[in-house]
Amino acid sequence: MSAPNNIPTLEVRNLRTHFFTPDGVLPAVDDVSLTIARGRILGLVGESGSGKSVTGFSILGMVDAPGRVVGGEILFQGRDLVKMDRASLRELQGNRIAMIFQDPMMTLNPVLKVEAQMVDAVLAHSKMSRQQARELARDTLGMMGIASPEERLQAYPHQLSGGMRQRVAIAIAMLHKPDLIIADEPTTALDVTIQAQILSEVQKMARQHGTSLVWITHDLSVVAGLADEVAVMYAGRIVEQGSVGEVLDAPLHPYTQGLIGSLPSNNRRGARLRQIPGMTPNLLHLPPTCAFAARCERVSQQCLTAPAISEPLPGHLVRCFHPAQQASNTEVKANHG
Repeated sequence: MSAPNNIPTLEVRNLRTHFFTPDGVLPAVDDVSLTIARGRILGLVGESGSGKSVTGFSILGMVDAPGRVVGGEILFQGRDLVKMDRASLRELQGNRIAMIFQDPMMTLNPVLKVEAQMVDAVLAHSKMSRQQARELARDTLGMMGIASPEERLQAYPHQLSGGMRQRVAIAIAMLHKPDLIIADEPTTALDVTIQAQILSEVQKMARQHGTSLVWITHDLSVVAGLADEVAVMYAGRIVEQGSVGEVLDAPLHPYTQGLIGSLPSNNRRGARLRQIPGMTPNLLHLPPTCAFAARCERVSQQCLTAPAISEPLPGHLVRCFHPAQQASNTEVKANHG
């Protein structure tokens, strides 16, 4: 049963997830806070290694050793998932909270037909007949743009293409119309036509059923067309957060500006692509400075200490001593939906 509308579906407060390695402690997620209202979609973006996937796994309680959540709260409809026992958490997983993995084989069992996997997923949490469950599975496959869904139900995962397997995995996540979906780069392997169809279905589910989504991706054009809000991660921390329109049209953090400026659509035809200089820092040896200082054009003496998150504009958060004072002239040339 869903919580009242005034309670956020997900509220992450000061989340910290560390990995305890032989070389030292790696702070993969360090002081991350997020709030997602019912029926809203948050795009969580950043380069590889920024901590966005670990944030998603932390919310689901799926961080394996040597990693563990060492601090913060993860409130799902007001209940702290961090303090929840494994049986209670398992009751929510796959039912009220679903995960879509980048690799569909983390969802699919290679030795079972699609029908068996989808029908069992329905019956595990719903009181309906097997025939009703089968019809729901077939209809959900059709929503994902899968032709001849009746035939696909009889297939084993290895008989499907990679893109088809991913669509089946997404369909399984959507079966129960969950309250929260964590999606980790789920459409990366799909062609743009199928991707657009799935994103449309996801938006429709959010509007009609109040499903909230955390959509983890490196693709800003997907975020621009899908999400309501965006959070930009760098070196385990959120460096900028706000509405999609504000963050992508008028980014305040130099890292966000660099990501947007490096998009091919924002570079002159035939010109060399702009890129952010330098490399992401080693999380095992993070300096006490701003994590972006070594790559930043605005760096100053003040940046020798790590900045706290601030709110220079209403609802627009940034972790920077020198946020841009005016709208950037770079824009994501995509529909903001």
